[in-house]
Amino acid sequence: MSASAVSRRATPRAGLDAAVGTVADKAREFARLAPARKAELLRECVARLRQVAESWTWAACEAKAIPFDELIAAEEWLGGPVVTIRNARLLAQSLEEIAEGSLPLRGLKIAERTDGRIEYGVFPTSAHDAALFSGFTGKVLGEPGLTLAEARRGARAGFYTRHDPPGETALILGAGNVSSIPAMDVLALMFIEGCTCVLKMNPVNEWAGPYIEDGFLPLMDLGYLRVVYGGAAEGEYLCVHPGLDRIHITGSDKTHDAIVWGPPGPRQFERKRLNAPVCQKPVTSELGNVSPVVILPAEYTWTQLDFLARNVATMVTNNASFNCNAAKVLVTSENWDQRVDFLTLLSLEFSHRPQRLAYYPGAADRRRTLLAGREARAVGDFGRETLGGLPWTIIYGVDPASDDPIFRTEPFCSLVAETTLPESDPIAFLRSATDFCNRKLWGTLNATLMVPPQLERDREFTAALDQTVLELRYGTVAINHWAGLGYGLVSPPWGGHPSARLHDIQSGLGWVHNTYMLDRIEKSVIRGPFVVRPKPPWFLDHRRAAQVARRLVEFEAAPGWGKIPGIAWNAFRG
Repeated sequence: MSASAVSRRATPRAGLDAAVGTVADKAREFARLAPARKAELLRECVARLRQVAESWTWAACEAKAIPFDELIAAEEWLGGPVVTIRNARLLAQSLEEIAEGSLPLRGLKIAERTDGRIEYGVFPTSAHDAALFSGFTGKVLGEPGLTLAEARRGARAGFYTRHDPPGETALILGAGNVSSIPAMDVLALMFIEGCTCVLKMNPVNEWAGPYIEDGFLPLMDLGYLRVVYGGAAEGEYLCVHPGLDRIHITGSDKTHDAIVWGPPGPRQFERKRLNAPVCQKPVTSELGNVSPVVILPAEYTWTQLDFLARNVATMVTNNASFNCNAAKVLVTSENWDQRVDFLTLLSLEFSHRPQRLAYYPGAADRRRTLLAGREARAVGDFGRETLGGLPWTIIYGVDPASDDPIFRTEPFCSLVAETTLPESDPIAFLRSATDFCNRKLWGTLNATLMVPPQLERDREFTAALDQTVLELRYGTVAINHWAGLGYGLVSPPWGGHPSARLHDIQSGLGWVHNTYMLDRIEKSVIRGPFVVRPKPPWFLDHRRAAQVARRLVEFEAAPGWGKIPGIAWNAFRG
């Protein structure tokens, strides 16, 4: 996922020093700022983000060659201002709760499961959420050993229980693919961790920097945040800057390892072996994933099968497939009677989708490398490669026992692979798929399970499904819908599974979003109905998605029952 684009507006060295100096001077002041005052600043940011939402989306569409008036423009509304505004608003609510001496968001449900594990109900966050996302839930599983009493005591953010914090500064190396990622990383590092921040924009999406600066102007004016620009050289300089205390990166594991362990090669390997990092600063990260979609073998109705194909196609095509949570490996049963039907429907979806600009550097080369040496019959291309564009591609029937690079290399391009397991019994298939995902696939960020409701009528299967959710080593496990929904809902923590280690970083360590400010957590679990009506606005073929997204900007900035009918009316017309 690392980008090789050259920055067109790199900040001079003196400007970098000035940015660090400003946030360092303000670190203690910000750390000791009262929660109520921080909430006020966030409310001011929400108002400004709402004002820049349309121009932000225009710029995103221009950068990615998306006509502003076409269906896919909804991606940029939803993946930019909508989720950023929601994040800022929910954090403001949490800070207001803390200011009143109670838990963040009083509606948080904390329960002890029958197996003793602690579970937090983090979505829906309100009756409004429940109305807009009927049937969807988001839960967070506490780490093993966490007790109910400890969970209740620890529901307040750890930072806000410290006495006179000295203040820290953080460098955020922003992602280059989704424009809300740098903005929401800022929100997490500032308002959960208590740091003042320097955000360095990735050259690929530095176009978004001015909108983030404008939306966060209340923080900029007080010197709590600075946004800078540049490529690898500027990033390297900031990583070793003595005025910055910690680092957060969203991007490539290769970039992470170069920061922590030094340049790739024998010396980096030896430092990992000796646990001797060159970077002594704390480093948190979110680094991508070879994201699996496990499709349970069952007898699907035609409606279910059609919805499944459109759902999976959305997981692949959103943002031209330049998402760390994009579907990349479909896990099916070789004895599933409807496998060919499903793949045919998926192929039709790809053939009907317009080709997208492959805007992320290196995409064409990655695709060619991953397709090299494969038989023609094992590859389905839907479209053709053009100057700047790549076809949607399926690699069929990859041997699950092989060391195929598709299992170890995140295919950050318009490509998805399919592999088949021999088990046809749903419970046996679940066990085999869990082992395959944990053992063979690189990354620990997110996984999706597609489970038709007819299977869950069996108690033995539901118990096996629950065990699968527990055993999958991913920071987000989604049932029936794209795991990227866990990113967009914002209240669930987002990050790699905590089983990763600094020397084997996988999808990274640490959590962002997490607007309930939870600690000692293992994973988020997102669940929704298998078939949803009206069609979700993030679906690739929703005809009114942009209109829904525009209204969601207004709703997330200031929720109210009077705004829901307009959202619903457009949703049903999609």
